Amino acid sequence: MAADLPPRVETVVTCELLPAQRRLYEQVLEACRRRVFAAVEERGLGRSHLTVLDALLKLRQICCHPQLLKMPGNQVRASAKLELFRELVADLSAEGHRILVFSQFVEMLQILARELARLGLRYEYLDGQTRDRRERIARFQESKDIPVFLMSLKAGGLGLNLTAANYVIHYDPWWNPAVEDQATDRAHRIGQEKPVFSYKLITRGTVEEKMLVLQERKRTPGRRPPGRDHHRGQAPHLRGLAGTFFQGLRYPGLFLPSGFPQTMATLGFCQDGPFR
Repeated sequence: MAADLPPRVETVVTCELLPAQRRLYEQVLEACRRRVFAAVEERGLGRSHLTVLDALLKLRQICCHPQLLKMPGNQVRASAKLELFRELVADLSAEGHRILVFSQFVEMLQILARELARLGLRYEYLDGQTRDRRERIARFQESKDIPVFLMSLKAGGLGLNLTAANYVIHYDPWWNPAVEDQATDRAHRIGQEKPVFSYKLITRGTVEEKMLVLQERKRTPGRRPPGRDHHRGQAPHLRGLAGTFFQGLRYPGLFLPSGFPQTMATLGFCQDGPFR
């Protein structure tokens, strides 16, 4: 049946962090490096994966919008990606397109909802707490004056038919590309008559770029990154990910398993990694 569907085009759209956002990112990145290395030294790798997960979460939050990061003294209010989203949605809606927007962060969806209200654009909204799902889906499918549907990746990624939209925006990347593909399939399915365009918003020089590298490894046969598949959007099994890479190499002042610098560089924690 897939051969009968219209074309599907996937595009990565990038932006630079704003100056204050970049300073916050670097500050948190440095603090996370120290915390991760200290945790591995004190507790060992097997008991430190939650520290790595927490560090990655903080960095991803800053990429989406600094206000997602609940850190004392954080006064950064602007987000480069939000500015990109505003421009993209305004242009697409002005051309008469309908758009599905996915994020893993419910608070980010709420920020996007406020932005749409400022733009004067009607929208539907769905997350894990939504009860009247069918009514919201029906309104979006039937009402051409509702150009945007905001959805959490977990709540909206499976089982919905939203062919009224032919544009999909993934506001933030997820570790498993199959989860994002399933979300895009809400629009690219039987009943869709238009080409479907999927945009993935990525901040340059951040952990988000490295997530794309890991996604590509998952897509390439024989190069699947360690850890289980997570079809419903759960956090990656970083203990399995780390356990494959971290095996026996000395790092400044610290005995760590080999491959530790390579993995930390991939995820953005090494000083000589690709994020400088």
